[in-house]
Amino acid sequence: MLRKLYNWVLEKAAHPHAAWWLALFSFMEASFFPIPPHPLLGLMCLAEPKKAIRFAAIATLASVAGGMLGYAIGYGLYDTLGEQLLAWLGLTESFPTAACYLREYGVEILIVKGATPIPFKLLTITAGFIAMPLIPFILASLVSRSISFMIVGILFRLFGAPIKRFIDKYLGLVTVGFIALVIAGFLALTMLGGGGEAAADKCAQPAVVQPA
Repeated sequence: MLRKLYNWVLEKAAHPHAAWWLALFSFMEASFFPIPPHPLLGLMCLAEPKKAIRFAAIATLASVAGGMLGYAIGYGLYDTLGEQLLAWLGLTESFPTAACYLREYGVEILIVKGATPIPFKLLTITAGFIAMPLIPFILASLVSRSISFMIVGILFRLFGAPIKRFIDKYLGLVTVGFIALVIAGFLALTMLGGGGEAAADKCAQPAVVQPA
């Protein structure tokens, strides 16, 4: 089953319109879609390693644009849409903590957390809700998403063919390893927190969030 799904997605990743699908998934994921675009990006880079950096750039720019939609939802539509959206995504309990860290660290926390497995949509909606200055938000999102996507693009551009041969041969092992890395990333974030101990203590049990 896993092999069939891999072959199917790899075929679609090489489709002439695959870049548009990547842009759409990246845009939606930054504001309301639960599935990250990284698997599609990775498979597209596998299918055409010479275009890996281009694909990563598409994902980056589309994600930043989607982040602006998430910001708009948090800024002007939180009561009518944002709150329900976070509940649907299972992020309601994480929202006060995200708001606390964004208020304490601003751009810094957006860059650091935005390049990790923490849902980017949580940060974009929260940034809008607390009225984070728009220009710093956009610039920080650009840096954050570039880190997240361009590393994938560069690695596949440099080592695409060997990586593809390895995955073709050891797909199951690669899948398990990827899952283990994601879990390890979440554990590391939990242990390290978001910065200094004072802020971590303050944001461990944040008060009810109020808009800016």
